Amino acid sequence: MIHPHTELQFINEEIGYGVVAKKLIKKGTITWAFDQLDREYTPAQIGAMDEVYRDVLMTYTFRNRKGNHVFCWDHGRYVNHSFRPNCMATAYNFEIAIRNIQPGEQLTNDYGYLNIIEAFRPYPEGTRREVVYPDDLIRYSGDWDRKILPAFLKIRKTEQPLGRVIDPEVWEKINAVIDGKVAMESIRACYFDPDAEK
Repeated sequence: MIHPHTELQFINEEIGYGVVAKKLIKKGTITWAFDQLDREYTPAQIGAMDEVYRDVLMTYTFRNRKGNHVFCWDHGRYVNHSFRPNCMATAYNFEIAIRNIQPGEQLTNDYGYLNIIEAFRPYPEGTRREVVYPDDLIRYSGDWDRKILPAFLKIRKTEQPLGRVIDPEVWEKINAVIDGKVAMESIRACYFDPDAEK
């Protein structure tokens, strides 16, 4: 489920649609969470579908750590890529704002942690990284963890409209991290290793 203070907007001809903040979304806010309406498809299920359905799922899903494709039921599936994202995934099945997101600003994430199947060159942003690769999670997880942790530690201090869809066991883990009892699990845990399946 995507944060309720967002809406789908047409960005431009090259990018298409994107998810835009309607109000200020503060650093530490959960911006997306896997919920009971999101669908998870195995590769075998997708392979058995007609091409028209496969095309939709290959465009609008990401792969989780099990290698299954996750289809967001709401406009969360339109969040665009950025090499300078304002949201990042966590190992806890939710994304978090890593800085304040202003009204009218797009919510973005880095597709490098979505277990993409093939490398691609996104809309240029003038960054050193110009290509998203399937193994970016391995390469950049340390850098991403350092961006996630300060936001993660603000979770209890920030209004959380999506808090009710977070599993109670996950809340226990979040609180343990904030209370300094355990280290935050690395985003690297989201990585799906296709070679491990062989």
